Amino acid sequence: MTLAIQSHTTNDAIHTDTVVSYLQKLIQFKSVTPQQAGAIDWLAKQLTDLGFNCEQFTFNNVTNLIAKVSFGDGPRYAFSGHIDVVPAFGGAWRAEPFSGDIIDGAIYGRGAADMKGGVAAMLCASRALLANVAAKKGTFYWLITSDEEGEAEYGSLLIAERLAQQGIQLDGCIVGEPTSHLHVGDTIKNGRRGALSARLVINGKAGHVAYPENTINAAHLSAEVIKRLTSITWQRDEPSSHTSLQITGINIANVVDNMVPARCEMTFNIRYSHGYKSSDIKNEIQFALDDLQALLSVEWERPCEPFYTSHQTRRCLLTQVEQAIFNVTGSYPLLSTSGGTSDGRFFANDYTQVIECGVRNNTIHQVNEHVPINDLLKIEKIYTQLLEQVFSRIS
Repeated sequence: MTLAIQSHTTNDAIHTDTVVSYLQKLIQFKSVTPQQAGAIDWLAKQLTDLGFNCEQFTFNNVTNLIAKVSFGDGPRYAFSGHIDVVPAFGGAWRAEPFSGDIIDGAIYGRGAADMKGGVAAMLCASRALLANVAAKKGTFYWLITSDEEGEAEYGSLLIAERLAQQGIQLDGCIVGEPTSHLHVGDTIKNGRRGALSARLVINGKAGHVAYPENTINAAHLSAEVIKRLTSITWQRDEPSSHTSLQITGINIANVVDNMVPARCEMTFNIRYSHGYKSSDIKNEIQFALDDLQALLSVEWERPCEPFYTSHQTRRCLLTQVEQAIFNVTGSYPLLSTSGGTSDGRFFANDYTQVIECGVRNNTIHQVNEHVPINDLLKIEKIYTQLLEQVFSRIS
């Protein structure tokens, strides 16, 4: 009995060292978007050593990786992730932001939570999966990019297009974004709201402020436009996914205090429910401003379509993620579509279920971004449970 306990403790220590060292190594690559800085090269080497077939391709300084391992006939599941990070300028960091130093039981560094922690945990889970392939079925893909934090024009979008060109249709995709709130596993994303930005110009008529009857005040019109935009009733909102329109900028370039301004530029962003498509949102905006159209011009920017995965009657990835979390934490997660956009939108369709599940997001993009080692171990256990479920021959 004593020997068994000692062996178990030693294995746990080795296991902890592995996932921690993986994350520290990934943090040490200064992979600020779109540079991979060696991170994808390193990942490809690790996955190749595990038995994956790896393909890398680069476009416009963005590096993408598609890795694949097959256990025979069965479902096709993928892990989607990114190794690029936002810059780490300024601030009172407790450790150098690309060091991966451990302080008070947590690993510090840019990307620790968003989302190199998820990548490191899934790498450990993949090792466990491939330790015994005899009872497995299906095909497992790793889909990694260095272009998620930027405009995402040459990353997962191109990966999804390449898979489609090869006739590969995924049954499901796990995205390793940091979704948890207070505790690892307490929240997962089974969808994301859409996002759409706009630049609206109001063209009035300038003139002397003493003769307003001869002018069209663009500043005054901007108030009416804002009132209408923020008063729209979004009747197609889903209960778990509400639309929000926020004015993000107003600029009236008028330095003369006795002249009515002829031009006002306004920017706004809409985060919208999966009950809409971007074309529907545009129609709602145009309808609200219909009688002012002669004075307005709108340019639409950065459209990101929403996605949503509900419970399925067969081979339900959402149920499998919920069960894996329950097996590890003893609680089922809250389902959410909140937050910004993610690369999950590029893989979601009528056939492919997409679920985001990762560590806590309380320090992402901040000075002193970090992940407690216990959180890292917990998400790795959840991933290990999940992979065992989805690739098991008896599932």
